[in-house]
Amino acid sequence: MEASRPGWTTVEIVEQAPSTNALVAARAQDGAAHGLVVVADHQTAGRGRLDRSWVTPPRAALTFSVLLRPGVPGERWPWLPLLAGVAVVHAVQGAGGPSCALKWPNDVMYDGRKLAGLLVERVETPSGPAAVLGIGLNVSTAPEELPVAGAASLATVGFAAVDRTALLLRILEALGDRLAAWSAAGGDPAHGLLEDYRARCETVGKQVRVHLPSGAQLVGTATGVAEDGGLVVDTGSGAVTVSAGDVVHVRPA
Repeated sequence: MEASRPGWTTVEIVEQAPSTNALVAARAQDGAAHGLVVVADHQTAGRGRLDRSWVTPPRAALTFSVLLRPGVPGERWPWLPLLAGVAVVHAVQGAGGPSCALKWPNDVMYDGRKLAGLLVERVETPSGPAAVLGIGLNVSTAPEELPVAGAASLATVGFAAVDRTALLLRILEALGDRLAAWSAAGGDPAHGLLEDYRARCETVGKQVRVHLPSGAQLVGTATGVAEDGGLVVDTGSGAVTVSAGDVVHVRPA
């Protein structure tokens, strides 16, 4: 199967896999090129951020990973999950789904419920570092099959007619377009990406409680997204910017 945009070199569909991210990471270490896509009809041991489980019934979700070798400085790579979130939101609506929002740093939301999660992992390979981007989107998952409390699927929010294959192609198209523009700008989010993300990020403007790995909590108003992709939180005694790697959870205060 060939993708709909230049840049996606190979799209492989497997019936079952423990984790598409693990499959693509192994291929990257074996020398696979930028643009590999691996899709699993059933992911049996998928992982989200901080090794949280993401497992769904066969053919109920869209679970896939892509191999990226971004030609941009490494300090810009934290923008990859945010860029992917913008692409997914655009593609879902374009495929006949709802208008979604983004919860910083890596969730796609609809009406306060999680439809999709994104995970980016850096992999060291013989030809240099690569990024593996995993996307898990609940499509036809029934309420009793959803992986976590507070999750939703396109079917449970009234969009049961959305086709998984059409949605995959829409996401790859949107993701390819945004990656190309981001790369052409040298990874600088100021060339459209930052504005697009801020416009779709439902976290901005809300009172939040940021749970840190130390057990400490940061409470304040999320006032924006910084140029490095971090979340800016006004605690009342000053603004603090936290990166995705610095936090365990971001929840309403």
